[in-house]
Amino acid sequence: MSSNLTLPGIFRRFLLIAVGTSLFLTLNSPRAWSQDAPAADPVAAASSGSDEPTKAPTTLMDMIIGGGIFMVPIGMLSVWAITLSVFLTLQLSRRKYIPNALRATIMEDMSEVKVRSAIETASQDPSFLGRLITVAYMKVDATDTENLGRPGVEDAIADFTVRENLGMMTMIGYLSIIAQGATMLGLFGTVAGMVLAFDSMGLSGGSDPGALAGNISLALITTAGGLVIAIPAIFLFYAFKNRYNRLVSDAQQVVIEGVDEAIKAIKADQMLARVPEGIAGA
Repeated sequence: MSSNLTLPGIFRRFLLIAVGTSLFLTLNSPRAWSQDAPAADPVAAASSGSDEPTKAPTTLMDMIIGGGIFMVPIGMLSVWAITLSVFLTLQLSRRKYIPNALRATIMEDMSEVKVRSAIETASQDPSFLGRLITVAYMKVDATDTENLGRPGVEDAIADFTVRENLGMMTMIGYLSIIAQGATMLGLFGTVAGMVLAFDSMGLSGGSDPGALAGNISLALITTAGGLVIAIPAIFLFYAFKNRYNRLVSDAQQVVIEGVDEAIKAIKADQMLARVPEGIAGA
């Protein structure tokens, strides 16, 4: 797979295809759920003595309407899920978390132990890495020539990550709420449809199969509608969650690598300072 095909790009293409397909199916009302019935032959109908009118095939829009009032909140959840997925796809990009240019500049500054320059460069970048470096490198201790106060830097990284996690994980968590809510609404519609079905059987004594079929159809359509929303939502929840955790982990690793580069540079200078002058020419 090409390296240019990132996870947000895949989600973006998937969402565009899904939305476009849904709009096409809804506007054109294709006969997707049943096969076309043959046209009625008046002569054959007259000869057979049947007076039943020919029933039109069920379309997708007919099934959505057949789901009743339960399809309204399910539809609202679907719009919410699509909007949230598009938002998260745009936000969880590597460019907004770990810009390559900023990473290269920070590593160059830290390899020369230019901590102040690294902080100034990071403070001008609104990315996650820029804000993290601005907070973490303020804890660098220049008097500690052994590890430059690395424990304090790690504590600052942990504190910053906890604060940032609250907002983004809340947004991602809404996908889990959508999945659970769609499932419960579908189940509620199923129970309501079955209650109506048994109620119609009791009132008509089983003599009205049309009412019974309509109520059972209501139960099944709401179940299917809820699952159509819940299944993609739960997959997207874990995909976005893993994507966010990986971006945060990579940003933390960049900060630690910068500190390590500065420590290596200091120790290398110390080793050079210990070489006796003129030893090479002895």
